[in-house]
Amino acid sequence: MTSFSLTFTAPLLPSSKPKRSVLVAAAQTTAPAESTASVDADRLEPRVELKDGFYILKEKFRKGINPQEKVKIEREPMKLFMENGIEELAKKSMEELDSEKSSKDDIDVRLKWLGLFHRRKHQYGKFMMRLKLPNGVTTSAQTRYLASVIRKYGEDGCADVTTRQNWQIRGVVLPDVPEILKGLASVGLTSLQSGMDNVRNPVGNPIAGIDPEEIVDTRPYTNLLSQFITANAQGNPDFTNLPRKWNVCVVGTHDLYEHPHINDLAYMPATKDGRFGFNLLVGGFFSPKRCEEAIPLDAWVPADDVLPLCKAVLEAYRDLGTRGSRQKTRMMWLIDELGVEGFRAEVEKRMPNGKLERGSSEDLVNKQWERRDYFGVNPQKQEGLSFIGLHVPVGRLQADDMDELARLADTYGSGELRLTVEQNIIIPNVDSSKTEALLQEPFLKSRFSPEPSILMKGLVACTGNQFCGQAIIETKLRALKVTEEVERLVSVPRPIRMHWTGCPNTCGQVQVADIGFMGCLTRGDEGKPVEGADVYVGGRIGSDSHIGEIYKKGVRVTHLVPLVAEILIKEFGAVPREREENED
Repeated sequence: MTSFSLTFTAPLLPSSKPKRSVLVAAAQTTAPAESTASVDADRLEPRVELKDGFYILKEKFRKGINPQEKVKIEREPMKLFMENGIEELAKKSMEELDSEKSSKDDIDVRLKWLGLFHRRKHQYGKFMMRLKLPNGVTTSAQTRYLASVIRKYGEDGCADVTTRQNWQIRGVVLPDVPEILKGLASVGLTSLQSGMDNVRNPVGNPIAGIDPEEIVDTRPYTNLLSQFITANAQGNPDFTNLPRKWNVCVVGTHDLYEHPHINDLAYMPATKDGRFGFNLLVGGFFSPKRCEEAIPLDAWVPADDVLPLCKAVLEAYRDLGTRGSRQKTRMMWLIDELGVEGFRAEVEKRMPNGKLERGSSEDLVNKQWERRDYFGVNPQKQEGLSFIGLHVPVGRLQADDMDELARLADTYGSGELRLTVEQNIIIPNVDSSKTEALLQEPFLKSRFSPEPSILMKGLVACTGNQFCGQAIIETKLRALKVTEEVERLVSVPRPIRMHWTGCPNTCGQVQVADIGFMGCLTRGDEGKPVEGADVYVGGRIGSDSHIGEIYKKGVRVTHLVPLVAEILIKEFGAVPREREENED
């Protein structure tokens, strides 16, 4: 794709909106990338070249590359989809596939380009399938279809709402995949390019288009980004050979529900000379060895240039990113090496006209905004309509749950559901005359409450070792149990975000939680290893975001309840239940 012709209608911008600069780097745990860097001209030679329709690493740059890069060189992963290689794989037994290195690599690595993740350690022959769901918007028909897929897998079949506003389904077996892919397409879904070295699901405001306080409706932008990245679900080989995964979001709220500071690219709404557009943050990421918040690129693009800018940033990263240690291949490492100005120059020269405007001081995000709670009944900007936020305990659903959500969306709303990065679900477009009837539905009286308890509201958990081979500890059930026990000990004055992640890959984003738990092994009785957690405290999201710090390392999971109660009392103003009852 070499040119773009897109026109967006600028949002109405009240003159009373505060104008605040965004050209201030967020707080960081390590030194920020240097604004300038001395880089040899040879370093700016693209490391990839186009061959037979796919980008491949040049021979001269293959020394010291990581194993995953070697797998990509041996066989282009996207051919499994674009040349229908999945049909042949699906006909073979797992034993046959495991007998050869190439097909074993297909199963364990290349299928991730199709959104399929083999759970060799805990569920041999079973796959998790990750969907693309821009802005977290899904339909009742899509939800029912996914429910029909997982229902046939019995206890192994379930679904998760992810921290990128997305669906993941579990229990999938390889022989079913070709038919599942066709079924996804029939309801307007795709799993393409949702894993490994690809662009992940574009995140936006979960109440976009219905939010009375929104700055801009993010759905047109996130939809276009997803369509562009996947070439309308046909596969886009321009961006299937990145050095590592890459996250993008478009901000449409003062609440920053989109969590821009932990994305590789974040579009921050801002005006410039009377034009609506976006300032850009770049480089945010989490990894076992390093966590960084995104920093300003000192660049602004008009709304019509959202795609050209994304393309230019991705090309700079694809062409110049290093491909050695996987722990040093995220985009921020390239920004460090080139300097912010050097990286900006590489992006600029890849823009259609070779130019990139400097950042705007006319930020549209109100940095003093108090983040809103989307649970329960909330009025939409459309008169007479409401949206209802439902709690999904740690994001886990069964087939029957999904069918029931689809029924509620059809009966009371417009057949639409919205997923959030906190692993919850919103039913939009409910006629206000029907809200009371919806609230009386048995489904909302059990696990999926519109009024969850104060600590359950902010509870997030990754997959954990029930399904994920990298996870060290079980997370979802334990997160629920610990939270329930803590709620019996203390009364908390405000919502506290508690995040659980099973390993240092931090899919649960513990560093931005008020209290975070990262799975580890620690010493138990008689010195034997037992499940534990490193406990983080003090992470923040929003305009004053920053990364939390280690509070205590290697805590046995069986010892977490009293520690969490202690932290809530010391750091967050909680009151012991005994004292609260005595005061009454």
